[in-house]
Parts: sequence; structure tokens; C-alpha cells
Amino acid sequence: MNRPITTLFMLMSVDGKISTGATDELDVDKDFPQIAGVSEGLHQYYEIEQTTDLWTLNSGRVQAKIGVNTKDMPNRTPVSFAVIDNTHLNENGIQYFCALSKKFVLITSNAKHPAFNVEDGNVHIIYQKELSLKNALIQLKSEYGCERITIQTGGTLNGLFLREKLFDYVDIVVAPVLIGGKDTSTLIDGKSLFSQSELSKLGVLKLQECVVLENSYLRLRYEVIH
Repeated sequence: MNRPITTLFMLMSVDGKISTGATDELDVDKDFPQIAGVSEGLHQYYEIEQTTDLWTLNSGRVQAKIGVNTKDMPNRTPVSFAVIDNTHLNENGIQYFCALSKKFVLITSNAKHPAFNVEDGNVHIIYQKELSLKNALIQLKSEYGCERITIQTGGTLNGLFLREKLFDYVDIVVAPVLIGGKDTSTLIDGKSLFSQSELSKLGVLKLQECVVLENSYLRLRYEVIH
């Protein structure tokens, strides 16, 4: 395979939501710890997250939501980060990832992204006039040695990965909560299908493991078979 092996790893509600609402002010990382019946088992998701791949791919929007644009510089970790972003990260956000990452790769279609102004040897930029997830993954493997990568992007980007057949595995932690709302982001968003001729774009899964966690949480692990 000329690209890394990919795993979609996410926390979602029983009804498939990955946010608590339709605005950037609402976020599971900030809100779930405040909800009785959900907060008690939340630590399990973060503990599992620590066992995922040493490369992870995120979206700039999600990272901006959790505050990297204003955070103090962190200690370096053994994890390498790739972030897809055009407009959401500022220079502080870029420097945050430079400090955090073993390797940091920004994937962008914005020729004026603030990352181009950051003078740090740990910022690497994949510039694409139009986003190509497949080509970005190929470049991550060929130029940066990425063999396996955990995908933790938002619903829209997850939808692009799905339609382009770029998921190999799915690893989901299900929180015991129903959120609802047609405008609230789900595990997979993006364009809907409109005809049976498009059914090949579905992601068909084979269950590898179903683990009942504490406090009514579940972990579901699948292989994507086509």
C-alpha cells in the first residue's frame, strides 16, 4: 500500500453525534464532563486514545474549537500530528503543534496560511491547490515515514475519507447519551447519496470486537471490508 493504514477513532453519542450541538461553542470535550451519567465513564475514551497510532490526523476547525490558538506551549510528545486547515489556525496554533509534535505536517490549500510565517524547523507544509486526501496520505508515508495514522477529523472530512475509500479500520467509543438535532455534526457528514448506482460509496464493516466498558460505555472496533 502506498499510503498509511488508517483508523477512524472517534467518540460519539448513541445516535452518532460527535458534538453536543450545532455551534462551535458546543463540544463534547467541554460538555460531556459536565453531564451526570456521561462524565463518569468519559476517562475511558481518553485512556484508549493514548493507545492509538503514533501519527494522528486532525482538522484545524476541531483544534481551534478546543483552544489551541490561545493555549500555552505544551511539552513535546512522541506523537506526530498532521492537520488539515485553511483558515482556522493562527500562528499560536501552529506553534502549539510544533511544540507538541514529534513531526508536525500542515495540509493546506491556502497559500497565505499563517504557517508559512512560522519559523520553526518542526513545521512541514503539504500545499495543495485543491485538497486531495489520497495524495496527502501518500505524501505523509513517502516523505515523512507515516505507516499508520489515526483519523480524528470532523464529520465533513470524515465523509470525504469514506467516499474516497480511505478508511481501513473504525474504532468507536459510544457514550451513553442521545443528542439529536439535524444540524449537529455526526460521525460521517458530507454529501448524501441519491441513487442506487452510488451504493458502492458505502463503507461496509466487519466487526472485530465489541467491548462493554464501565458506566454504560461501549467500544466498537471494525475492519472496513469495502
